[in-house]
Amino acid sequence: MKITVIGTGYLGTTHAACMAELGFEVLGLDILPERVEALSAGRVPMYEPGLEALLRKHLVGQPGSTGRLRFTSSWAEVGAFGDVHFVCVNTPQRRGEFACDMSYVESAFDLLAPHLQRSAEQPPALVVGKSTVPVGSAERLAERLAERVPAGARVEVAWNPEFLREGFAVNDTLNPDRLVVGVRSEQAEAVLREVYAGLLERGTPMVVTDFPTAELVKTAANSFLATKISFINAMAEVCEASGADVVQLSGALAYDARIGGKFLNAGLGFGGGCLPKDIRAFMARAGELGADQALTFLREVDSINMRRRSRMVELAREQCGGGFLGRRIAVLGAAFKPDSDDVRDSPALNVAGQIQLQGGQVTVFDPKAVDNARKLFPSLGYADSVLEAAEGAHVVLHLTEWQEFREMDPHALAEVVSERRILDGRNVLDPQRWRAAGWTYRALGRPS
Repeated sequence: MKITVIGTGYLGTTHAACMAELGFEVLGLDILPERVEALSAGRVPMYEPGLEALLRKHLVGQPGSTGRLRFTSSWAEVGAFGDVHFVCVNTPQRRGEFACDMSYVESAFDLLAPHLQRSAEQPPALVVGKSTVPVGSAERLAERLAERVPAGARVEVAWNPEFLREGFAVNDTLNPDRLVVGVRSEQAEAVLREVYAGLLERGTPMVVTDFPTAELVKTAANSFLATKISFINAMAEVCEASGADVVQLSGALAYDARIGGKFLNAGLGFGGGCLPKDIRAFMARAGELGADQALTFLREVDSINMRRRSRMVELAREQCGGGFLGRRIAVLGAAFKPDSDDVRDSPALNVAGQIQLQGGQVTVFDPKAVDNARKLFPSLGYADSVLEAAEGAHVVLHLTEWQEFREMDPHALAEVVSERRILDGRNVLDPQRWRAAGWTYRALGRPS
């Protein structure tokens, strides 16, 4: 069985490399020639731990590789090569709306369709969606594909949502906690069981269901996680008003097996290219289905999340004596999460931008995301190290919880700043350690 992967962003590049790791011949497609060129040379155009090494392990032309993986921009080549086609293109938020922009997915199906010619001796081609889409999309796309394939061509559609986390994408693909497949035939299920045979043999559970349920699993999971994060951040607001400590509160809640401690760390909130746009698209789709009241709580989830950013700006302003004019602010973090260079909807950059607009002199450092941040916010200052970013700073903001920042030496940092003031936007630094070094330590949801 030969596999193609359409779209080579975070999801597609990871999926292609992991399918080669599982033993398949894989052909990845992207419409951007520069991305195809980079991947064909063994360069991953994003930071994802372990991904570049896995890519080179299987890439055609790399020394000692298995030669099972290559890349192209030719739809005809993809159609002729593949038995199973995974669609992994982006579904961003539609400009000016909450709804999901399906144009990239629709285009992928449309461009693939004319090349899905299969002989009578071959099983039907299987097109498998992995992109996060509004419920009802798979059925509509299956009809769209059937209308556009060559006369007599046999093709099926399945939906297999992804659950990978940036920073852990390779492990999440090769060791998933579950596989979800939405199918309309036993043949499609059998093909996907063959694709994932190696994972199933290791005990990975597979949920076989219909199209709408498979689509909802992803959006429901992201909505639940976003709700859990915003819940503890709402508790942080109450803690600030009452003098309680949200870190101790979270720790106590985590002992309850019904609640658990994952995604229960109060701080600056979530960002990135998934949770924010996915919950908004979910709300928009519920409205189209006449079920908007069922998801009105997600508006407050979104609101709480955005308030955390404003609150961090307020705390920084307080630490600067009530205003940012003439003040230097060091921002540690640009990526929306550690172990990633993704700056889409980054809370750290949002805070940095707000402070700069209010007159602050902001310098940002991130171990991996400075180049991407500079493209998005070219007017901010950038540094090549923590110490350079903190030079002369009146307040230091810790906004992305990289391990490098967790391990900072407060005494060394004290040597370069103008004032020893630090705001921990992720509640992971040790307050006692920083205060013992003479710093004023503040954090969201914790007593001063």
